[in-house]
Amino acid sequence: MAKKVKTNKKVNKKNRKFLADERIKIILGVTTIFIAAFLTLAFISYFFTWKVDQSFQFSKVISPAEVSVENWSGKAGAHFANLFINKWFGIASFTFPFLFIVIGFRFFKIKIYPIRKAFKITIIGTIILSVILGYLFGNSSGYLGSGLGGGHGYVIAHWLNSFLGKIGTAFLLFLVFSSFILLSFKKSYDWIIKISSKLFKKEYTEFEDQSGKDQESVHETNLEPEITEETDDDNLMFITNRIDAQDATEENKTGFEKKKNQEEEKDIELTIEEKHKEEKLNSKLKNYQLEDYDPTLELSNYNLPPLDLLEDHGQGGNGEIDKEEIIANKNRIVETLANYKIQIDKIKATVGPTVTLYEIIPAPGVRISKIKNLEDDIALSLAALGIRIIAPIPGRGTIGIEVPNRKPEIVSMRSILESKVFSESKYDLAIGLGKTISNDTYVIDLAKMPHLLVAGATGQGKSVGLNAIIASLLYKKHPSQLKFVMVDPKKVELTLYTKIEKHFLAKLPDTEESIITDTQKVVNTLNSLCLEMDNRYDLLKAGHVRNIKEYNAKFIERKLNPEKGHKYLPYIVVIVDEFADLIMTAGKEIEGPIARLAQLARAIGIHLIIATQRPSTNIITGTIKANFPARIAFRVSSMIDSRTILDSPGANQLIGRGDMLISTGGDLVRLQCAFIDTPELDEITDYIGGQQSYPTAFMLPEYTAEGADEIGEVDFSKRDAMFEDAARLVVRHQQGSTSLIQRKFSIGYNRAGRIIDQLEAANIVGPFEGSKARQVLFQDEYSLEQYLKDFLENT
Repeated sequence: MAKKVKTNKKVNKKNRKFLADERIKIILGVTTIFIAAFLTLAFISYFFTWKVDQSFQFSKVISPAEVSVENWSGKAGAHFANLFINKWFGIASFTFPFLFIVIGFRFFKIKIYPIRKAFKITIIGTIILSVILGYLFGNSSGYLGSGLGGGHGYVIAHWLNSFLGKIGTAFLLFLVFSSFILLSFKKSYDWIIKISSKLFKKEYTEFEDQSGKDQESVHETNLEPEITEETDDDNLMFITNRIDAQDATEENKTGFEKKKNQEEEKDIELTIEEKHKEEKLNSKLKNYQLEDYDPTLELSNYNLPPLDLLEDHGQGGNGEIDKEEIIANKNRIVETLANYKIQIDKIKATVGPTVTLYEIIPAPGVRISKIKNLEDDIALSLAALGIRIIAPIPGRGTIGIEVPNRKPEIVSMRSILESKVFSESKYDLAIGLGKTISNDTYVIDLAKMPHLLVAGATGQGKSVGLNAIIASLLYKKHPSQLKFVMVDPKKVELTLYTKIEKHFLAKLPDTEESIITDTQKVVNTLNSLCLEMDNRYDLLKAGHVRNIKEYNAKFIERKLNPEKGHKYLPYIVVIVDEFADLIMTAGKEIEGPIARLAQLARAIGIHLIIATQRPSTNIITGTIKANFPARIAFRVSSMIDSRTILDSPGANQLIGRGDMLISTGGDLVRLQCAFIDTPELDEITDYIGGQQSYPTAFMLPEYTAEGADEIGEVDFSKRDAMFEDAARLVVRHQQGSTSLIQRKFSIGYNRAGRIIDQLEAANIVGPFEGSKARQVLFQDEYSLEQYLKDFLENT
C-alpha cells in the first residue's frame, strides 16, 4: 500500500508539472478554441445543409473520399452536427462551443466566465432548453430532422405531455426554467422585479391618462351653449356677441392672474416631485444592501497549495517507543542522584520526537539547587549531550531533566500542517513551528507576537525554521491577504521565492529583483515600509479604528469609501536574513527604521522576522531586544550567546538539527522544528507561480534618501520625447508621481524618474515630498498648453 501511495504521489506531481508548463497550456488553449470554432461552423452549416446531407450515413464518418457532404466542416462536422442538433439537444447545442471557448481562453489566463459556472449552465441549461423547444415546436414540421429541440427534447417533452398533460407540462417547464435562471444568475431576481414594476406602472399610467381624457371630454360637452333651430338671426347674433364680450372681459381681467397661478402651481408640482424623488432614493438606499467586498475576487480561482506537495519524512513522533532506553535512563538518573544522597519519591518520562523529559519529585527536604548543580554529572552518567535541567517546571511542582533520544525522529512539515491544531486555527497569521516534548503541535500567531527574533549557529536549522514559517503562511493565506518583503544578503537562501513574486512579494517601484540583496536597497525598503506604516495609520485614523483587523472588517462591510483613499490592507511580513551582516555594513541606517517598525507597526499589520547567526550584543542591541519579546534560539556556541538571545542559558545545551527553544515573553518551550526540504519548497512555489497572478508585485511607497531629490541643471534641448505627454498626464490626473508615468506609458522607472525631474525643473510639478505625490502647479490643460507653447519656444 505504501508503495502504491508513493507511486500515486509521483504521478500527481508529474501531472502538475506537465500542466504547469506554459507551452502545454498554449497547445491546449489553441486546441480547445479550435474545437469551439469547428463545432460552431458545423452547427451553423447544419441549418442550410441538413436536408442534403440526410443521405450520408452518419455512423460511417471514415468513408471513401468519393462520398461527399455539403456541411462546411466536412464529414466530421456533419456527423457531430447531426449528433448534437438532430439526435440530442437541437439548437440548444450552441452552448457547447461557448463552454470550449471559456476553457480555451482560461489556458491563456483570460477569464471570460467562471469555468464551474459555465459547466453548470451548459449541462443543465442545455437539457432544460432542449425540452422547452421540444415542447413548443415538437417535430411535426420535420425541421432539422427532430425539430428545434432535438431528439432528446422531443422525447422528454412527449413523455411529459402524456404524463402531465400539456398544461401541466407547461407549468412544470416554466417552474424549472424560472428556478434555473434565479439560481444561476444572481441579478436575475432584481431584473424580474424591475421589469415587472415598470410594466405594471405603465399600465396604471395609461389607465389614468384614459380616465382623465374621458372626464375632460364630458366637461367640454357640458360647457357648449345650446342653440336651437328656432332662434332667429338677431337673437343668435345677440347671444354670440354677448358671449364673446363676456369671454373677452374675463380674459382681460384674469389673464395675468391665471398665468401667475399656473407658474406657481408648476413650481409647487416640481418641488413636490423632487421631494418624492429624494424620499424614494433614500428608501431605496436603506433597503438596498451591497454585498460584502471580497478581497480575493481578483484572484478568485487561486487555490491554496495541497498537502500532497509535502513529503512525510518521518512519523512525527508517533513511532515506537524504545522502552529499554527509557528504563535504562531512569535507573541511571536515580543512581546518579543517590550517589549524592538525593532521594526521589517519583520519576516519570514523557517521550518526544527528539528529546525525552524525565520528571522527578524529590523527597522532602531536598534542595532544588543541589540537583541543578549535578547537570554535568547526570550528562556523564547517561553519556549524552544536550541535557538540560529545568528546576522547577513551572506549574507542575516537579524537576525536569531533558535527555536526547538515541534515535531522534524527523518532524515533517506535512504532519504539522495537516494537524487539527493548525488546520482549524483561527489565528490571523498562524505559524506551525514544530512539536513539543509531549508531541503536541506548536502553533503561534505572528500577529500577536508581534515580531520574531531568530538566532542560531551555522547549520543548526535556522534557515529551515525560516522556510517552515514562510510555508505555514503560504498554506493559510490568499495572495490578497498577505505580502512578504524578503531581505537576503547571502543571495542564495530565499531565491526560491522569486517564482511567487506577483502573488506574494512586495518591493520598491524602482527595483527589478523582488528578493532584496543590496544593502542600500535594504535601507530604502525599510524606510519605505516606515512610509507605508505612516500611510496606514492615516487610513486607520480616517476610518476611526484602532488596528488593521477592525479596518479591514469595516472596509469589507463597505463602510469605508475607496474614493477617499481607503483600500483593503494586506498583512506585510518582513523577513531579514543575516541581520548581523547588514548591521556591520549599514549600522544605524538599518537599526533606526527596524526599531521604528518594531515599536509602531503592530497595529497596522507589518511584522518583522529577523534572523542572525551571531547573537552578540553589538548585533542584537537593547533597542532591538526591547521590541522583540518573541525569540527563537537554535543551538548556539556559548552560554553568553544564549543569554543574549533568550536572557537565560539553555540554547548552548541544544543538540542541533532543528532542536530549538522559543520564548514568547514568558517561559522557555523546547521544540523540534518542522523539517521542509528544498524540493518541497520548489513544488510549492511552482504550484503557486503556475496560477493566475497580479500584473506586478505589491508596490511599496517611493522612498528617496535625503538629498536625493535635489536635481541639477536640466538640458531641455535633450528633453525626453514623452515630456509633453507626461506633463498633460500629471495635470489631467493632478498627481505628480513617477509610478503614474511609469504605469501609463509602460516605461522603466529610471526613465520615468528623469521625466519627473524635467517636469520639476520646468516648474510643472513641485519638489519631492516624501510619501506624498508631488504637487501639480497647473490646474487645467488649457493653461498648461499656453505655458508649454511659450516654454518650448524659449528653450
